[in-house]
Amino acid sequence: MPRGYMGKILRVNLNTKSLKVEPTSEEVARKYLGGKGYAVYLLYKYLKEYEKAGISPKDMDALGSENVLIFATGPGTGVPGFPSSGRYHVMALKSPLTGSIGSANSGGEFGPFLKFSGFDAVVVEGASETPVYLAIVNGEAELRDAGSLWGKNVFDTCRILRNRVNGKNISVACIGPAGENLAYMAGIVNDEHRAAGRTGLGAVMGSKKLKAIVVSGEEKPPVAKPKEFAEVSKRCLDALKTNAVTGVGLPIYGTAILINIINTAGGLPYKNWQTGVNPDAEKISGETLAEKYLTSQRSCWGCPIGCGRVTSVKSGPFQILASEGPEYESVWALGGSTAIKDLDAVVKANHYCDELGLDSISMGSTIAAAMELNERGYIPQEDLQGLDLRFGNAAALVEAVWRTAYKVGFGKYLALGSKRLCEIYGHPELSMSVKGLEMPAYDPRAMKGMGLNYATSNRGGCHVTGYTVSPEILGIPEKIDPLKAEGKAVWVKIFQDFTCVVNSTVNCLFTTFALGMKDYAELLSAVTGWDLTEDEILKIGERIYNLERVIINKYGYDGKDDTLPKRLLEEPMPEGPAKGHITELEKMREEYYKLRGWINGVPTKEKLVELEIEL
Repeated sequence: MPRGYMGKILRVNLNTKSLKVEPTSEEVARKYLGGKGYAVYLLYKYLKEYEKAGISPKDMDALGSENVLIFATGPGTGVPGFPSSGRYHVMALKSPLTGSIGSANSGGEFGPFLKFSGFDAVVVEGASETPVYLAIVNGEAELRDAGSLWGKNVFDTCRILRNRVNGKNISVACIGPAGENLAYMAGIVNDEHRAAGRTGLGAVMGSKKLKAIVVSGEEKPPVAKPKEFAEVSKRCLDALKTNAVTGVGLPIYGTAILINIINTAGGLPYKNWQTGVNPDAEKISGETLAEKYLTSQRSCWGCPIGCGRVTSVKSGPFQILASEGPEYESVWALGGSTAIKDLDAVVKANHYCDELGLDSISMGSTIAAAMELNERGYIPQEDLQGLDLRFGNAAALVEAVWRTAYKVGFGKYLALGSKRLCEIYGHPELSMSVKGLEMPAYDPRAMKGMGLNYATSNRGGCHVTGYTVSPEILGIPEKIDPLKAEGKAVWVKIFQDFTCVVNSTVNCLFTTFALGMKDYAELLSAVTGWDLTEDEILKIGERIYNLERVIINKYGYDGKDDTLPKRLLEEPMPEGPAKGHITELEKMREEYYKLRGWINGVPTKEKLVELEIEL
């Protein structure tokens, strides 16, 4: 086995309560790295087995025992000196929110400590009849009763399980009440405030009655070329420290520094994307958060950036004396999209999302959709049961989060996500989602590349699949015109492929503000001992993206689903720098398909052969 890997994968069958250890495949690792890539490969193998058994992917129940959940690290995870390598990727065969592949990513300490416990990945099959948790300590794994934990929130669960393990490097990934109650936007939360939030994977854990995974260990991943790695690592860490974004902006103001930046560009969605300009953006900005709420910074394992915010609301109706966040996406979803300018309420609502185990992006976006439905008179008042869902109502925001986690009153509708919510009330066009996943905080009428990325993202409305905000707004690695559609297909494809590499390494996407493919090729070569070039790692990313596309094709997703909400395609931006613009998707998508070697959103056989993808 090459260096950088632990060489073992743990398979857990909750039907039979059996645990099995198998070797990590060097052949698979060489083609897919680890993390997201290795998980995509394993999920595709499961799909083929199911199809042979006569189980149709389209008919598979995302909350049924046939779903598979994978927690995966990569060759960079937990390697001291590998920049920002404190992450892991988690995937499911099917997302309850989208009906397609489930995919999420998180930082903190769980990823490295999973690796230190002796494993590259954990594959969870089947479903338990009673609540259980998985304990992995120094290479030994055991399923234990979680009856006393069921019903507890994320914070209590993490603290209780940390105290049950005697060892070093202890971390807990778990679900809260939202996951237990099968809310479609439930996330998996580790280290109390770090979330693998997207696509509802907390509900998948809940359906399996898997409350948590606790890990502990001291086995560190080896490095193939220590001297060479030390040189590359120093250069990369220096680049991160001297970069304006990773060395200054993010450490001082956190990710919410983007609030004013994106608003100035006219692309900060406001009132469920009715416009891209928020008149009260300064009140919920990263600068305001740092001035009035910040108590300290917090870094993920091995990260020199330290964008995490430790915060508090010292008094008032939304008082919370110790919390973390909110990050940019959470501030926007819970504050900007809902037109709430009270940052006290946004901090408290974000705290509840962490405590109860909810994806803050989908949560805030679904509340915003409900607010527009309500203000347009589409929701009968008896359905709301006294919940005053109006844009700008801070108290209703906080109440709605709690109701969603427990599916109380109108919360049972919010827990379905914005797509199903808007369908129930007869106006699906008001769901600002792609493939059922709510889009994050960038209006593509003001940055055309993001529109193409949203539309073609395999997991649905996702900014971190291909973050073209970097060149379109921040000018990294070069500045391109955000309002022009020409040439964006090339940028989107490169960013999507490179992001697959980062998520399979696995480390933080923020490093790409300062590091490029050459840096990653050299880091991975020194760690693994492979001689990887820039072209080779980009080819690995392209392979991962295409195999993931093959999977979603099996769920029925193709070119018809590579689209955007009607509002972004037909309603011109009413104000700001992007005034009069729509998202010119069709011509960008046509060029993108040609570059990808796809026909109507489906990879050609020639492309799959070229990428050595075995069908």
